[in-house]
Amino acid sequence: MSGTLADRIRADLGELSPAERKVARTLLAGYPSAVFETVAVIADRAAVSAPTVLRFAARMGYRGFPDLQAAVRSELDARNASPIALYEAAGLGSVPQDDTGAAGLLEQADAAFNPPVTQTFAEIPPHDFTRAVELLADRKRHITLAGGRFTHLLAQYLGLHLMQLREEVRFLPDRPVERTAALTQLSRRDVVVLFDYRRYEDDKTAIAQLTRDAGGKTIVFTDPWLSPAATHADVVLPSQVGSTAPYDSLVPTLAVIEVLIANVINALGPQAHQHLGRNEQIARRIGLV
Repeated sequence: MSGTLADRIRADLGELSPAERKVARTLLAGYPSAVFETVAVIADRAAVSAPTVLRFAARMGYRGFPDLQAAVRSELDARNASPIALYEAAGLGSVPQDDTGAAGLLEQADAAFNPPVTQTFAEIPPHDFTRAVELLADRKRHITLAGGRFTHLLAQYLGLHLMQLREEVRFLPDRPVERTAALTQLSRRDVVVLFDYRRYEDDKTAIAQLTRDAGGKTIVFTDPWLSPAATHADVVLPSQVGSTAPYDSLVPTLAVIEVLIANVINALGPQAHQHLGRNEQIARRIGLV
């Protein structure tokens, strides 16, 4: 089964019976902790019978409710996996390397990276992608970007492209006083772009909530398990992160960014060309190119 249980519940809501739909909404309202209640408690909260809860589990493809709970435990383990846990799970460094050679290693890489990119594009909600293009191409809005331990590199990659195409693009400052000042000034005109992948960073959720409270919009790039910041986001762009290394792969996310940039350029039209031209002129005058 692909995706989280919450994703599959949302996708199947329309096909459930009215009673099963009550179970689904009860679980979604308190996900994931609600899943680990007893069948009797869930039935009471959903105002249905215990057999209805069991039928719901069967409709979702599980042999029983304990099977459903076990799947969510595995999902949470994956969501919180650290590099050292991924390293140990893959058995890296514990077995001798074979004599595959460079050509064989590249073939393995092709098999490892192509499917996640394809799956990522297949699973991104078209409405969310279109909305992301609209927000980033809206020149009346201010764009602020922030990432995490490694994903700040992706935030910079996207941000540097946007700076060449339009005005009012900045990175959220790292220093506490400057960061606080920037977040204090959030308004309805702001679009905050956040990158948050497992193990999620609490400040990203707080920033997303602050943006929503200020009336602004938030775009969250995240993994299949979804950052907690996604709860407060207007646009969520999840990417696969499977890799041959003990680190999540950011290749699928980079592919999404590349396509996003191309569509923002199209949306901006001649204005993107004009802004890019002015940047080029200034860069030449100060000797940067």
